[in-house]
Amino acid sequence: MASPATEVDVDGVAVRLTSPDKVYYPKLGADGTKRKVFDYYLAVAQPMLAALRDRPTHLQRFPDGIDGEEIYQKRVPAKHPDYLETCRVTFPSGRTADALKVTHPSAIAWAAQMGTITFHPWQVRCPDTEHPDELRIDLDPQPGTAFANASEIAVGVLKPVLDELGIVGYPKTSGGRGVHVFIRIKPDWDFIAVRRAGIALAREVERRAPDAVTTSWWKEERGERLFIDYNQNARDRTFASAYSARRTEIATVSTPLSWDELADADPDDYTITTVPDLVAKRDDPWADIDTKAHSIEPLLEMVAADEERGLGDLPYPPEFSRKWVCAGVSWQAEANSGLRSSGALRCRASRAVDSTHNHRLRDLACRVLGRIG
Repeated sequence: MASPATEVDVDGVAVRLTSPDKVYYPKLGADGTKRKVFDYYLAVAQPMLAALRDRPTHLQRFPDGIDGEEIYQKRVPAKHPDYLETCRVTFPSGRTADALKVTHPSAIAWAAQMGTITFHPWQVRCPDTEHPDELRIDLDPQPGTAFANASEIAVGVLKPVLDELGIVGYPKTSGGRGVHVFIRIKPDWDFIAVRRAGIALAREVERRAPDAVTTSWWKEERGERLFIDYNQNARDRTFASAYSARRTEIATVSTPLSWDELADADPDDYTITTVPDLVAKRDDPWADIDTKAHSIEPLLEMVAADEERGLGDLPYPPEFSRKWVCAGVSWQAEANSGLRSSGALRCRASRAVDSTHNHRLRDLACRVLGRIG
């Protein structure tokens, strides 16, 4: 018989909890129930609130557990508890959504009741949703690499670059094989500028460790290297928040660490069963993240220097391109976001061409790319 619904007092707010015995993480058995996930989020609510406060947040939900259907929820339901707050965000398409704005632990608890495993906050704070206050660095291991490679590059290459720039970064495990580093910045620049700053930083890390790091957008070009996903700084791109659980068999957690901790970390050590004790026993390594917001001007100077070297922008979602040369003409195929489901491509020449011969080459190239892209 299923356990009855109950109300839990969360800092003075009554939050309803239903089906507490439902298993979310089958491998964990009794330690992987909905109640355990709910209790985990209560245990880490205070440091997690610091990471989420006033940020529009999407919810990665698994109402029937991690082996069930995934729901990526961008909008708070029209019928929701009065204690919830929302924040309107605008997507690249121009469409909007009233996303969850986390201002109180009860919002975290409500999301857990709704089957949320992972919280995905924007890099902005309401009400100003046009100017990021975080620059985020995603060290993403590719096949043949692992967490140890990501932590080694983060500690041995990325941190020295940040130190030289006078910028303080705050690392965390991704909850998987990767490493995330967050930088608090002044909300004086738009998404485009912050993304370009992230590209410049990624390129500098790549220059210092070219055999271990890549900024190539195309997977087949990355090899056994870490990919720095610079597009995570684009509008509406989100990371798992600090202290978010992940969809892994052992319920790993995206856990803030000090740089010293990161050097020797094993991501599997940080789970919903171990992190509450860690939070209770140690000082928060991200406690000072809001004490100083950095200017990205040093990074924008690096952008300008890269442009002097002939290095411009990199592929940008939702429209990104491949370029190739055919019969002396440089062609470009662009994935059309509106037609992506059908695999449609639209092609154009990178310089003006009018001849029927060249248009036929264009059409042929697009057909070939459509088959192999």
